[in-house]
Amino acid sequence: MATGSYACGHSAMPLMGETIGAMLNRIATQYPDNEALVSVHQNIRWTYREFLLHVNSLARGLMALGVERGDRVAIWAMNYAEWTLTQFATAKIGAILVNINPDYRVFELEYALKQAEVSTLIVQGRFKTSDYVGMVYEACPEAIEARPGRVSSEKFPFLRNIIFMGDIPYNGMFTWDEMLARGEEISPDELEEREETLNFDDAINIQYTSGTTGFPKGVVLTHHGVMNNGFIIGEGMKFTEKDRLCIPVPFYHCFGMVLSNMASVTHGATMVLPSPVFNAGEVLKAIQNERCTAVHGVPTMFIAELSHPDFTKYDYSTLRTGIMAGSPCPIEVMKQVNTLMNMRDIVIVYGQTELSPGITMTTVDDPLESRVTTVGRAFPHTEIKIIDPKTRRIVPRGEIGEICARGYMTMKCYYNNPSATRATLDQNGWLHTGDLGVMDGEGYVKMSGRLKEMVIRGGENIYPREIEEFLHHHPKIADAYVIGVPDPKYGEELMAWVKPKNGQTLTKEDIVGFCTGQIARFKIPRYYKFVDTFPMSVTGKIQKFKMREMAIAELGLEGASKIQTA
Repeated sequence: MATGSYACGHSAMPLMGETIGAMLNRIATQYPDNEALVSVHQNIRWTYREFLLHVNSLARGLMALGVERGDRVAIWAMNYAEWTLTQFATAKIGAILVNINPDYRVFELEYALKQAEVSTLIVQGRFKTSDYVGMVYEACPEAIEARPGRVSSEKFPFLRNIIFMGDIPYNGMFTWDEMLARGEEISPDELEEREETLNFDDAINIQYTSGTTGFPKGVVLTHHGVMNNGFIIGEGMKFTEKDRLCIPVPFYHCFGMVLSNMASVTHGATMVLPSPVFNAGEVLKAIQNERCTAVHGVPTMFIAELSHPDFTKYDYSTLRTGIMAGSPCPIEVMKQVNTLMNMRDIVIVYGQTELSPGITMTTVDDPLESRVTTVGRAFPHTEIKIIDPKTRRIVPRGEIGEICARGYMTMKCYYNNPSATRATLDQNGWLHTGDLGVMDGEGYVKMSGRLKEMVIRGGENIYPREIEEFLHHHPKIADAYVIGVPDPKYGEELMAWVKPKNGQTLTKEDIVGFCTGQIARFKIPRYYKFVDTFPMSVTGKIQKFKMREMAIAELGLEGASKIQTA
């Protein structure tokens, strides 16, 4: 009888049964003088002793503003030191951190604030063409006339506090220092008392992942899932307090928040922030100047680093490991990073936000071929199985099926969305990923595609239905469908097939203009095809696979479609 595609990762290392705050207190005591965080672009350099003091100060400030256990605190910012402080401060007081993508615009910000029932919003200042404060005022004009801490909006009934991540006294907002000053009203003993009321199974984070219903879903994660997932990932890279991780991936995403920050802090390692957003040159500079031992990135980032005109001018001798993840990893890129960047121990992690996020990983001890052609084996303390999507029975090893997982890392639910939760998390606790894979005889998994129509563009998970819903608001569009097409740089790009209303004409520029400022830039399709009809089955079902085949031929993307990935 053939062996079934089921595996449970084993380890002599037990899961940690403590909250994130308790873990940070322990690590700061164990490694007080080790550097915890270096924000190169802010000229900040904090030891673990200093980092804990800043976290506690912020935690007390939030408590002084009335933030209670279970309240949702959103942060809308790029990779700044304040983001990391907020991540740990909210955990210490039992608030639920809500990550808001900095690429979001007004329409998406409004949805997240309402759907997560956010009571406190932390917002950064302008960055390039993005006026974050202006967008907050556009979404919530009542804030302009409100006193700080007294925001009252019918649209956002839970919202009370807005904190500006700087020193400009905007109407209706606390400055960062004002908020910290309010924290002097809260004693260290009161913070400690709050921490003692928390449990490691408490919800601690909501991250938004786009949904097939056309609206993002808020994934609810716990102390236990997020912290242990980060710890296990660090163990897979053999992290110690001597490691220094360069973090160019965004904090709002699990890659930054868990695979980077949590993997580092659980080991007393150093978090190095090269720039607010990814910049290949700044990454290379930080690797050399901060003597980083590891660097993370999606394939697009590593491609940009390898092709940077100054690549050969920098010293990579301190590099050892890091993670390539977020989208399918081209095998040739993995091999180049392994050799040219001296990352002999680079690994791949596979998972999704609903799983905190990792469930399989290659390790530094795996053979090179397995590390560059698969996404590894099951994490310790993690069960995975591959099933026939129709019968839901486990398939034999070597056969393709849907990847499912369960364990400590599984999300609690989709926030305020029980129907979506039931569709993803079955009665036996298995989370159905919608991803297709195959497990070999040794338990290594290789990705084979996706059941759902999700597009992964440069590490960003995009569901076409969400964009289709938005395009249907255009007064000249009768119907629209969005697909993913292969791209050598980003892995996939978006293409919209658009049917104009009778008598109307449309151009690519018309639609791009309609989308700009309303949805995130990465969700705006690159390619457009204007049609009178769509490929359909005899039953009238849209055949997106045919649209993709036609697009590959018409756009000349045959080469990109043949790039091998792990």
